[in-house]
Amino acid sequence: MLKEKSTKEVQNDREFDFTNNDFSRVRKLIYQHAGISLSEAKSDMVYSRIGRRLRTVGFDSFKTYLDSLENENSPEEWEAFTNALTTNLTSFFREEHHFPILAEHLVSLKKPIRIWCSAASTGEEPYTIAMTACEAFGTMKPPVEIIATDIDTNVLATASRGVYPYERVSKLSDGRRKQFFQKGTGAHEGSVRVRNELRSLITFEQLNLLDDQWSLGEPFDAIFCRNVMIYFDKPTQTKILSHFVPLMKPHAILFAGHSENFLYVSNDFHLRGKTVYELNDGKTIKRTSNLVKERIV
Repeated sequence: MLKEKSTKEVQNDREFDFTNNDFSRVRKLIYQHAGISLSEAKSDMVYSRIGRRLRTVGFDSFKTYLDSLENENSPEEWEAFTNALTTNLTSFFREEHHFPILAEHLVSLKKPIRIWCSAASTGEEPYTIAMTACEAFGTMKPPVEIIATDIDTNVLATASRGVYPYERVSKLSDGRRKQFFQKGTGAHEGSVRVRNELRSLITFEQLNLLDDQWSLGEPFDAIFCRNVMIYFDKPTQTKILSHFVPLMKPHAILFAGHSENFLYVSNDFHLRGKTVYELNDGKTIKRTSNLVKERIV
C-alpha cells in the first residue's frame, strides 16, 4: 500500500521554500493590494503561480521574494504579483441569456450609449458586448462606446490585440464568425482576429476596482460586473457596488455573474431579471444630487 507523504516531505519536494507564514503573507498582500480574498484551500495554486515568478526574477524562496516585494515597492513587480494571482476564465457569449436583454436595452436608449465592462479579461466579454450592439442596430458602427477595464495588464494586452485561437470562436455561428472576425492565413493559420470595426468600439484600460477613485468619465447606460465579486469578501463587495451607483444613469442596468447575488451586500439595487439589476428609485435621486454637487465643486 502506498503511504501518503507528510507535509514536511511534500515541502522538501518543492523547488522553493514555502511555509504557512509565506502563504498567509501572500493572502494578506493580495487582499490589501487588489481586494482579492484567497481561501485557505488555494495554497497549491499560490505556490504554482508565484513560483513561476520566483524563477523569472531569480529568488530561491518565497520569503526573500515577498520581502523584496514589500521593501522595494516596485510598481512593476506589484503588477506582476497581482497578474499571477488573478483568474481569467472567460468565453464569447458566456452566460448568453444576458445579451438579448442588453440588445433590447440598447435600442430603447438615447444616443450615444456608454457601456462599462469592469472585468475585461482577455477580451471575449467586451467583444461580445460590441457584437451585440452591432446586431441590435444592424450596423458595424453602432452609437456605442465601450470602456473595458481589468487589473491584469497581461490579459488586457491580449484583449487589445484581439487575436485568438480558432477554437475560441468555434462555437459561434458561421454568420458571426464571418461578420466579426478575420481568419488567419500562412503563419497565422489557426487563429482569428477581431475586425477593426469591432475593435474601434472599445477602449481598454487598466483599473483596480479597489481604488478609491475611478477615472471613467460620464455615467454609463450599462455595466457588466460578472464573476468578479466572488473573489472579494462582503465588505469589499459593498464598497465596490456603492461606487457603481454614481456611475449609473437612472435607467442603467447592471449585469452580474450566475453565482453572484448583489442583494445580500447592497441596498442600492433591485433585481430586474436573472442576475440583472437596476438602481432603486431613491438611489437614482441620490446619484443625481451627488453628480450636481461634484460639478459645483
